[in-house]
Amino acid sequence: MKIVVLIGSPRKGNTFHACEEFREHLQKICNAEFEYIWLKDARIEPCKGCFVCFPRGEDTCPNHGDDVHVIEQKMLDADGVIFASPVYSMNVSGLMKTFIDRLSYTGHRPRFFGRKAFFLATTGIMGAKDVLKYMRTIAWAWGFEYAGSAGLITPNGVVPRERAEKNTQLLKEGAQLFSAGLLRTTQRRPGVMDVLHFSMGRGNFSQMETVSPADYRYWKSQGWLSPDAKWFMDVPLNPLYRVIGKIVEWHAQRSFRKYVGRETCNSRWVEPSGEQG
Repeated sequence: MKIVVLIGSPRKGNTFHACEEFREHLQKICNAEFEYIWLKDARIEPCKGCFVCFPRGEDTCPNHGDDVHVIEQKMLDADGVIFASPVYSMNVSGLMKTFIDRLSYTGHRPRFFGRKAFFLATTGIMGAKDVLKYMRTIAWAWGFEYAGSAGLITPNGVVPRERAEKNTQLLKEGAQLFSAGLLRTTQRRPGVMDVLHFSMGRGNFSQMETVSPADYRYWKSQGWLSPDAKWFMDVPLNPLYRVIGKIVEWHAQRSFRKYVGRETCNSRWVEPSGEQG
């Protein structure tokens, strides 16, 4: 098993030590090889908000050439990814947020199906729950399967013994959940929110051949625009969810035509330079 750990901390502090303890617990259960990726040491340029990656593809990003795609490939090559961040101002660290922003196109073109994700947050007092929820939502949109989380309270200075024992217990329980996910070979059945996510995306991106060609081509290449496609992966689907999904897909198509306009749907996306794509 190959595990990639995304460290969103700028120092070897509580978050790193929690990851190390988690690694020890996990390796007692299954044979897992860890690779730490320190976002502080990676060359990750902040997102410029130019919107180019959505319609034209991530390779057209003006920051293409830094370390983002190297890290993304490591994540794709892994069996599991651990998202680890301290809580800064009730959110992930700036390092983690910058990285997430640069991979925002993956929310349009999810690709991490079959990979398991674990989420770890450390905080002095509060905010861990919100940070874990945020990271889990992002990873879900990217295609990851949730396989556990742990929010640790790690006050500055010496952590009280009772709190340290509680943190250790959370990490042990998390290692059990993560290992179970890693060792499971069957794909979980999608829930209703998973189906809604797919159906809404399908309803929108099926209309975007000329508006957002990169999104359209990706969905088509994955077979997700085929009439037979029910979800991102070929797994059993609750018939009721399928019906709900079809309704949502119809509504998404209708809303797209109404609010974006048929003229836009029939036009071609134009680059800032004026060159037609």
